[in-house]
Amino acid sequence: MMALWVFGYGSLLWNPGFPVAESAHATLPGYRRSFCMRSIHHRGTPEAPGLVLALDAEHAASCEGLALRAQPGTEGPTLAYLRERELVSAAYYEATLPLVLQDGREVEAVTYIIDPDHVQYCGGLDLEEQARIIAQAIGGRGPNSEYLYNTASHLEHLGIPDAELHWLADRVRGLTDNGLA
Repeated sequence: MMALWVFGYGSLLWNPGFPVAESAHATLPGYRRSFCMRSIHHRGTPEAPGLVLALDAEHAASCEGLALRAQPGTEGPTLAYLRERELVSAAYYEATLPLVLQDGREVEAVTYIIDPDHVQYCGGLDLEEQARIIAQAIGGRGPNSEYLYNTASHLEHLGIPDAELHWLADRVRGLTDNGLA
């Protein structure tokens, strides 16, 4: 079987959940990382949705993240695991897209993209509204703020700039530290 590459831009950065043989800094053109998906399972509930990151199509944008190569021999179980995890509500769709790795290699990677026609899509929320939602939401995998903090800290550790995520992390900390959430 060919190598299975997966693009991580959110929780896959810090919790891939499958055996990774290689990890490389990668760029995906034509998309941007955004809190544009309402989370009703993992980081919120149907009554009080949280927000999770998704790739929102934007012609002139690009998203930096990690290309994760599954351990050889685990491709089938890895895809099954990812589909169960990422396609839980059909708000994402699975696509195989070209990535450019930091060392110049180009690979095709399984990538999960937001469906802008899905009811959970919420692109265009201003940052303050995003911060207020994230500060309050809790889902099956824990507080929405934990998801934000883990992603922001891993991006920082990897040297991947994301000014919006860092602003959101600071703002959510301010809201929760001051009891405003």
